[in-house]
Amino acid sequence: MIKTFLLIAFCLLALGVEAAVGQENTTVLIYHKFGEEQSPTTNVSLANFARQMAWLRDNDYRVLPLAQLVRLLADQAAVPDRAVVITIDDGYKSVYTGAWPILRRYGYPFTVFLYAKAVEKKYREFLSWKEIKEMRAAGVDFQGHSYSHYHLGNRPAGLTDSGYAHWIRADLEKGRAVLQRHLGRRPEFLALPYGEYNSIITRQCREIGYKAIFSQDPGSVSSDTGYVIPREPILGYEWSTLAHFKAVLARTDLPISNIEPETAPFTGQIKQFCATLLYPRRYDLRTLNIYVSELGWQRPDKINGSRVCLTNNRDLKLRMNRVAISARDKLTRRQAVRFWLLMKR
Repeated sequence: MIKTFLLIAFCLLALGVEAAVGQENTTVLIYHKFGEEQSPTTNVSLANFARQMAWLRDNDYRVLPLAQLVRLLADQAAVPDRAVVITIDDGYKSVYTGAWPILRRYGYPFTVFLYAKAVEKKYREFLSWKEIKEMRAAGVDFQGHSYSHYHLGNRPAGLTDSGYAHWIRADLEKGRAVLQRHLGRRPEFLALPYGEYNSIITRQCREIGYKAIFSQDPGSVSSDTGYVIPREPILGYEWSTLAHFKAVLARTDLPISNIEPETAPFTGQIKQFCATLLYPRRYDLRTLNIYVSELGWQRPDKINGSRVCLTNNRDLKLRMNRVAISARDKLTRRQAVRFWLLMKR
């Protein structure tokens, strides 16, 4: 035990103080449907979900309330390692019939982001207000997921930047008003429909008063995570297995700044993808890779101190591309990754 402690201490000194900073890691999980085999791309089987929740208990993971995680990030405090936050998007009825009994068995807190229009219009496959209020009385947290569940990154034709911002804001405020009317308070957090965001969307969310917004970018959370918080999707055939569940919990955050390009809606060719590593000595730079949805994983062709870049000579065809940077942590050997989203104008 003493030898192990001394070895870790020696490694920390060798890597510098930065290696000891931010080793904490919390993962926000995102689910949609439970036991709905007719929707294979968004479903997790009840058997798989039960195995995952048992695995958290058996491996001493902490399950945090969403609000606690957001408070820690707002205070720039360390988030706990070996911790998860459970979130569920849309508010399908299988949350009530399938997921809640399992979560209640373990006493796990969780948040449901409500698609307000579907509940307001009483769509058959969604929760009723009666079920929502029953769950809320038992301690379940409900937050916003917009009113109409639009693809907010799809700017309607003919709108200027200000018109586009107004269109986004109108839908988000309508969704907040519905939840306030039925639940007696305005939601503090927003799950972005389809995980889509750009600088115009995030600015509107801040101005409306959302304390944090949640994407569908893979990745974990550290004290260096910003306003847009990543979540690991657990769904479909491969991504709802226990093997995938364990793999995403083994990853950690890779803190970066000065991303290029930023998340503003873009036109034309992007000449390079870059980011500055906040703690470059923490990582084995030989393992650095940059990912772009249309280009796949590639080795960066420019590493200048903490600045890492990949040159690009191709026009991006997709409406939406995810960009990521990844490396191996020298001390823990965990894969560290950070994603961000690029959307065409």
